[in-house]
Amino acid sequence: MHFGIREHAMGSIMNGISLYGGLIPFGATFLIFSDYMRPPIRLAALMGIKTIYVFTHDSIGVGEDGPTHQPIEQLAALRAIPGLTVLRPGDANETAEAWRVAVSHHGPVALALTRQALPTLDRTKLGAASNTAKGAYVLQDSEGVPQVILIATGSEVSLALDAANKLHQEGIAVRVVSMPSWELFEEQNEEYKEAVLPKSVTARVAIEAASPMGWERYVGLQGTTVTLNHFGASAPAKTVFQKFGFTADNIVEQAKGLL
Repeated sequence: MHFGIREHAMGSIMNGISLYGGLIPFGATFLIFSDYMRPPIRLAALMGIKTIYVFTHDSIGVGEDGPTHQPIEQLAALRAIPGLTVLRPGDANETAEAWRVAVSHHGPVALALTRQALPTLDRTKLGAASNTAKGAYVLQDSEGVPQVILIATGSEVSLALDAANKLHQEGIAVRVVSMPSWELFEEQNEEYKEAVLPKSVTARVAIEAASPMGWERYVGLQGTTVTLNHFGASAPAKTVFQKFGFTADNIVEQAKGLL
């Protein structure tokens, strides 16, 4: 069904299809326009029905469309809705696993997908993408106890890996955690959470091209974030990311600052 630029109507009709039964409805639009669809998303979460929201263009990577179309606070706003599961996968394999979660989950799910091309990570050397269902997992680990943990989502996961390799070359033990879903991670037992984010490692950097709101839960008082507390800008995606500090070098600097 072609809804046109009518996100509120799309979300409402999706709810109706789900309530009627027999189908799993999904609808797609830019992440920034989740604001227009918030009432039906909230109602889907309240009713606990199975609807899937496919949100694309999920960051300042939208580029030349400018700050009006670049989501900043939308991820935090969606995560604030009780009963809604939000996933921001970091590569093609995580995206496939996120879709597997979406079609099998008991309630509404929002997928936040990037616009720009991303590398498909080599899973023979990194953690299995199937761990996406656990919300967060160790993507790459240090040989011994990590000195610092880099936590990233979506398009920033590959950036965290680049930063980790630079830190490793300087002799710093670093763990990279991919965290596509806060909600799924919170469903895991305490033993698993501790295995991924040990309390003894307080030097933590969260990397997400969005609002920092909520990340203090995972980085703690002694950690920091590479996030955005302001609106974006109109420029090619690569230029905007560099301008706002989403570079491996800046992440390295932030991590070393904690140590």
